[in-house]
Amino acid sequence: MPPLPTAPAEPPAEAVTPLIRGLAVLRALNNADGSLSLSGLQHATGLARSTVDRIAGTLAATGYVRVAGRQVTLAPRLMELGNAYLASLGLPALLREQADRLADALDESVSLAVPDGDAIRFVHQATRRRAMSLSFRIGDRLPAERTAPGPLFAAAWPTGQWEAWHTRRTDDPYGDTFPFLPRRPGPDEGTFRARAAQARADGYALDDQLIEPGLVALAVLVPLPRTRTACALSVVSHTSRHTAADLRDHLLPRLRAAATDMAGRLDTAASHTPPPTTEPPATWTTTSKLDMGPGFIESLARGLTVITGFDGHPSLTLSELAQRTGLSRATVRRALITLHHLGYVAVEGRDHRLTPRVLDLGYPLLAGTTLAGLATPHLAELSARVGESTSLALLDDTTVQYIARAATRRIMNVNITVGTRLPAYATSLGRVLLADLPPAERDARLDRTTTTALTPRTLTARAAIEDALARAARDGHALVDEELEAGLRSLAVPVRNRAGTAVAALNVAMHSSSRTVDECAEHVLPLMRDTAQRIESDLHTAERFTHIPPT
Repeated sequence: MPPLPTAPAEPPAEAVTPLIRGLAVLRALNNADGSLSLSGLQHATGLARSTVDRIAGTLAATGYVRVAGRQVTLAPRLMELGNAYLASLGLPALLREQADRLADALDESVSLAVPDGDAIRFVHQATRRRAMSLSFRIGDRLPAERTAPGPLFAAAWPTGQWEAWHTRRTDDPYGDTFPFLPRRPGPDEGTFRARAAQARADGYALDDQLIEPGLVALAVLVPLPRTRTACALSVVSHTSRHTAADLRDHLLPRLRAAATDMAGRLDTAASHTPPPTTEPPATWTTTSKLDMGPGFIESLARGLTVITGFDGHPSLTLSELAQRTGLSRATVRRALITLHHLGYVAVEGRDHRLTPRVLDLGYPLLAGTTLAGLATPHLAELSARVGESTSLALLDDTTVQYIARAATRRIMNVNITVGTRLPAYATSLGRVLLADLPPAERDARLDRTTTTALTPRTLTARAAIEDALARAARDGHALVDEELEAGLRSLAVPVRNRAGTAVAALNVAMHSSSRTVDECAEHVLPLMRDTAQRIESDLHTAERFTHIPPT
């Protein structure tokens, strides 16, 4: 692919100013680790406070940020923008399983990276969890000269790209524009050109502690057609396990074989996979000031819709984007002019494609989230609505472990903390999660369970517990009434991942005098289901191209 054209300093006359300003707010939030006050956003962007307020309100209405009081925070749904780029790129969806298998086989971290101007951008990570572990995230951008993939990409740079790299290095010799990295000077131009030439000759490149002391990496190109974006496969380790030379001597053949297999996977997919059939994105063509309020900025919402319109499509014409988004050609045209000016879209003839710069819109920060982090704001909102404590828990063998919680401030409160473990058979959380297991696995866990009558009402007989699990599976929820503790009533519903598996359960716990069983079913359960759906929506967006750990 040709390099992204350099955007002019001044926006073109047809650029959408609200879209420019809205993207500036998202970048400011990204640069501030995901959260800023409204006054902080005003200072960071130089925009008027009234403008910042309207932009924050619009982004909150679209679900891309949360506004609590005066604080604005990036929301998981913002990952839709980065997901659109990754889906249009196609490489993560096709190659991540092979990258994950390679990481398992080598017991080392494995990455997929693509070029991004004079830098590289990670589009997949398979990271080993150790005490000395790597913290790269999907979407992280690193200077080409301090990485293993960088020389491989630089070997094909035209003169103009080298000039752009030289200008950046002159203006930023210590890499301050890459705040993720330790501040230190990178290799000089002569050294980096020599590395690029050597990479061209050898077909691989090493990073011997250039990113930071102790980190070493080996990279090879995935042999792709020239029509595709270049992609590098790299293995990353620590000097406590390997030297750079060790990586080359022992792992290079396996890395090259894996890259060749990946290219074959892409060829097979190209010949057997039908064109993308992704659903058209949500659009704002029918939005009105009456529906959303006078502060809603339609042109900003529609401009972001144009980004999501690329989802699953390597490139699209203006007409195709208008058809996919439901927006007028004139609206799409002005949005594309704006996005091209800002570097988020590249233009090649009549075709438009997203660039890796879209990942700068909060993706790395949000890709590092956890299920507990995703759920916590929703738990707090549910707790405020029902006036009771709410929790999220996982199934761990025969127990449930609480991973997130929102407690009420009351004289009489359910006193359970994050990390607490309780027997699954006697809790609403456990019954919902046990009920979702395949029968053989559920039976095995019940076989390992020792039941105890914690209260006079605790179910301890195997048949009674199995009946309760069958009801939970049928009803989609479980209610446990004074079985764990006298006076404690608890209601739980499942939280499911993209595959439909219950990966956690959400509950509301209360004193039995607070509400009757019928009142729980009538008033609390619908709110719980709504909360679970909102957690699932965030989880499904976040886990599309990333692994979301529980905590």
